[in-house]
Amino acid sequence: MQIKITTNAKEIAKRVKKQGKELSDSVKKALSITAQAGVNIIEDRTSKGVGYKGRFKPYNATYAAFRASKGRGSLPDLQFTGQMLGSMTTKANSKQAEIFFSRAAESKKAAMNDKKRPFFGFNSSEEKKLGKIFFKALK
Repeated sequence: MQIKITTNAKEIAKRVKKQGKELSDSVKKALSITAQAGVNIIEDRTSKGVGYKGRFKPYNATYAAFRASKGRGSLPDLQFTGQMLGSMTTKANSKQAEIFFSRAAESKKAAMNDKKRPFFGFNSSEEKKLGKIFFKALK
């Protein structure tokens, strides 16, 4: 018995390319969703006075007094005006996602704050959570 299979190579190539594009688009979307979840994690954690390495160091007495004079609390939450964390944004392609600050002044402020009170990153449990979000979004 002999079986002959004929194919249209161009059609197969077109379908493979289409599937590859759909997969690429799916990965990009999943990365975008994951990056936004990362921003949410950073914002929520920071508002509680916690960085990815643990609780923030307290403000020094001078700065705490200044904050009090402006009606702000003494909990180190890195949110005097909200502009720094508010400028956090994301971008993604089919290979990676990036969380960054959209304004240079806020990026500089974040870098200075991150040295004293590390907030811009993720601990291992947060990374696992982000991994689950990615794979759930990929489906």
